[in-house]
Amino acid sequence: MPQDSSLEVAGRIDNWWSTAKRDILADPFEQMARAGLFQIGLPGAGAALAIAIAEQAIAAKTGLLGLASAFAARQMTARFFIAGFADAGQRATWLPRIAVGQVCGAIASSEPEVGAHPKHLRTAAESSGAGFVVRGRKAWVTNGPIADVFLVLAVTAIEDERKRYGLFLIPRETAGLVVKPMQTLDALAPASHCELEFDGCHVPATALVGQVADAYPAMALPFRDVEDTVGTANISGLLSWLLEKSAARIERSEENALRLGRIAGLVSLVHAASRLAVAALDGEGQDVPARTIGVRLLARDIVGEIRELLAQGPPADEATSRALAAYDLLSSVAREPRKVRQIRLGNSIGSEKQ
Repeated sequence: MPQDSSLEVAGRIDNWWSTAKRDILADPFEQMARAGLFQIGLPGAGAALAIAIAEQAIAAKTGLLGLASAFAARQMTARFFIAGFADAGQRATWLPRIAVGQVCGAIASSEPEVGAHPKHLRTAAESSGAGFVVRGRKAWVTNGPIADVFLVLAVTAIEDERKRYGLFLIPRETAGLVVKPMQTLDALAPASHCELEFDGCHVPATALVGQVADAYPAMALPFRDVEDTVGTANISGLLSWLLEKSAARIERSEENALRLGRIAGLVSLVHAASRLAVAALDGEGQDVPARTIGVRLLARDIVGEIRELLAQGPPADEATSRALAAYDLLSSVAREPRKVRQIRLGNSIGSEKQ
């Protein structure tokens, strides 16, 4: 990302923080909108790296993984799906309103009990006249309770026993769409989730996003890797915040200073590797899958060491306990896909020599 874009992101973050720090969770998204944060990463305002830089800064300033991830989810959904695949009319309808914070978009792919595995998804969009009728359920829709439009992955055909998918822009007010609350995850506040129920939702043909044969391999699958890579910025920011908290709560001794210095060095590696991994998404530098894996594994070790440091002092305060709980929770999400990628990486080592 050009240096001037990076400085622009920093300026927007500083503008937001100058007022938000007084009460971070008091209408946080309105504060972000006023500071222009929802323009970040959209066409004309940077790319994936711009979103990652902002996400990292939000986590580093607040220790709130939920706030940083909710911001990044909004921006990545808009950038990847709408800016990346939508037609000119769809982009003109939604992107300007997203950029000023009037509209929040949310991706809806996972379903109750089956997750996001393409073999088991059942929500379907049946062709009907000049449009489609959508029926089914979705779950764990990030930002769903505050979303104004949902990007819904639905089965459009079954060919040779294989499901084909389409992605549909469905406004919240669409008849037959019911937004259902889910149990709140306090550690991730103010990030929120919901379930969706589609009871014969009629949507026009213009709701279909992208001219692709199958939206699952073309959109949903690559988005997992993009989301996971950009998410390393959230971890990077949290580590910086935890390091500061640790330094303030432990005894100032040479031994602890040595340990803090070591952790600071490792955190800097996480930060640099995260930036390189996200920059590769924007076509800058080489894509190295091992980077994202390494960032998450190194971060796990750093958090373990920070926990040991914190154990020396008084019981952790509420903010630190919440930050660590949020880290544990987010680390458990998509664990199996990450395991698969790690196995794939391991199998690739030395394979060319055989």
